[in-house]
Amino acid sequence: MEKMNIKSLLYLFVSLISCIATASSNSVLSSHYYDRICPEVLPTIKRVVEDALAQEQRMGASLLRLHFHDCFVNGCDGSILLDPTPTIDSEKNAAPNANSARGFEVIDKIKDEVDKVCGRPVVSCADILAVAARDSVVALGGPSWKVRLGRRDSTTASQSAANANIPAPSMNLPALIKNFEDQGLDEEDLVVLSGAHTLGFAQCRNFRDRIYNETNIDPAFASHLQTICPQVGGDSRLAPLDPTPNSFDVKYFSSLASKKGLLSSDQALLDGGETAELVLKYSGDTYEEFWEDFAESMIKMGDIKPLTGNRGEIRNDCRKVN
Repeated sequence: MEKMNIKSLLYLFVSLISCIATASSNSVLSSHYYDRICPEVLPTIKRVVEDALAQEQRMGASLLRLHFHDCFVNGCDGSILLDPTPTIDSEKNAAPNANSARGFEVIDKIKDEVDKVCGRPVVSCADILAVAARDSVVALGGPSWKVRLGRRDSTTASQSAANANIPAPSMNLPALIKNFEDQGLDEEDLVVLSGAHTLGFAQCRNFRDRIYNETNIDPAFASHLQTICPQVGGDSRLAPLDPTPNSFDVKYFSSLASKKGLLSSDQALLDGGETAELVLKYSGDTYEEFWEDFAESMIKMGDIKPLTGNRGEIRNDCRKVN
């Protein structure tokens, strides 16, 4: 009995320490993190993002996607930005990112500008990704939210983890739900964050199977896409993820309701009870509810396993460790 009590007390102690560590990690992140360190950080990031989108609106979707792909691989730690070296297994070479992820030069420009206004490297590349994602959404007509800041940058990357953890465009609904659950995200987060596909384009190689082999697709929509994406070749040809790829609206959801989702993983959201209900709700939305939910889910995603305290570093160059 005494041994059982000791074991129980030890278990409770370990659990308590774990909870405190998790709580303290999250509590370090704050939307006011740079207010005293360098108050010009947020205006500087906003200016560079807006300049980049003025040159190419598609860049907004690319910057948003970088943050997503970063957070799904060992947390929001800027690991996606590291170039390959003999000791860095770069995530840029992973299947979901190779010849696809873009916007790295914009992140480099932001890093240069914030380090200049701050006088030294105090802003992490991971935080830059989080803020640039928010500013991209706002610049394309979407909602704003207070980005929690204070992340530090990883000193490692993992191509294998990127291949395993970034959701694939061919995933069915159970696989998608499991993928998001593994990141601490629920079915509502899955639908809401998939709504980021109201922006941007996808490559032919990612929707070819859908337009030639799947049945849950509008026939006229499939025929139109077949003129863009042949059965052989043209892998990098682009099609918009929804009818207004440079506007943050709810047409992504109304497209799914009409069986006009570009990716299999998008259309799959209509295959389940809760996810289908959310898709249909947002498809008739006047933006407000989707915007509010999107902001909440982005904050939640941004909290995935941040490096804080003495873990990680503040990189001098987002492409390489110090």
